[in-house]
Parts: sequence; C-alpha cells; structure tokens
Amino acid sequence: MNTKLLTSLFESDAGWSALILRAPVGLVLAAHGAQKLFAWFGGYGLEGTGQYMESIGLAPGFLMALLAGSAEFFGGLALVLGLLTRPAALVSAFTMLIAIFTAHISNGLFLSNGGYEYALALFAATLSLVFSGAGRWSLDGLVARKFAAVSAQ
Repeated sequence: MNTKLLTSLFESDAGWSALILRAPVGLVLAAHGAQKLFAWFGGYGLEGTGQYMESIGLAPGFLMALLAGSAEFFGGLALVLGLLTRPAALVSAFTMLIAIFTAHISNGLFLSNGGYEYALALFAATLSLVFSGAGRWSLDGLVARKFAAVSAQ
C-alpha cells in the first residue's frame, strides 16, 4: 500500500476555509444533481434532462444526464462531508467545464441570459478544492490523521 500517495490524497492544511467553501458548494451541487437524477426541486429528472442534453449535442442524452447528475449529486455530498474531496471536486470541476462550453458559453457571461457565470463560479470553487483539499474539519482530515498515526508506528 502506498501510504504517501494516500496521505497526499487526504491531508490538507486548509483548516476552516475549506469547510466554509465546500459545504455550500457541495449543497448546491447535490441539489442540482438531484434535479437531474430524481426530478426533485423542480428538475426534469433523467428523461427530461437527457432530452435536453441530446438537443445540445451531448449524446446519448440519458447517459450524459446520468453522468452529470451523479457527478453533481454524489460529488456534492462528498464535498459536504469532506470525503474524497479532491477526486469529487475534480469530477465536479470537469462537469462544470462541460456545462460552460456546451450549454452556456453562447449566451455570454450573465446568468440572466442563460450565461456561464454561475457554472464558472462553481468551476472555480471546485478547482480550488482540488488543490486545497477538504481541510482539517472533514472526514478526509480524520483519515489523514489515522494514516499519520499508523505511519508513525
């Protein structure tokens, strides 16, 4: 087992700042994923989201809706918990990048016109978490401390 790789995946010096960033971003992502997966919160579910994705060139639409919805929902929950934060944030950042360039870029910057400003903000926040990690107050932090204790023995 490569404890150095695992330790670098889980440890973070971000402290409280990562928690302050990842909790609301994770909630927002999870809610958006729930719209796509389960038609909660006024969403269209997999069928409706899949039809939309197909219409903008992301085919097969149902699979793309399942992938995007899962990345947002499960990635968002992982961010809230601070569990596997770096991989969850990376997948979420990639999902936002795809959203920017397939659904929003042609509408300009502003959200009021269907633009990419909100997806860009989520992209920046999740990319920041890729580099910072979850912070001390997270399940990742707990795992990192356990690895450190085992490595010290």
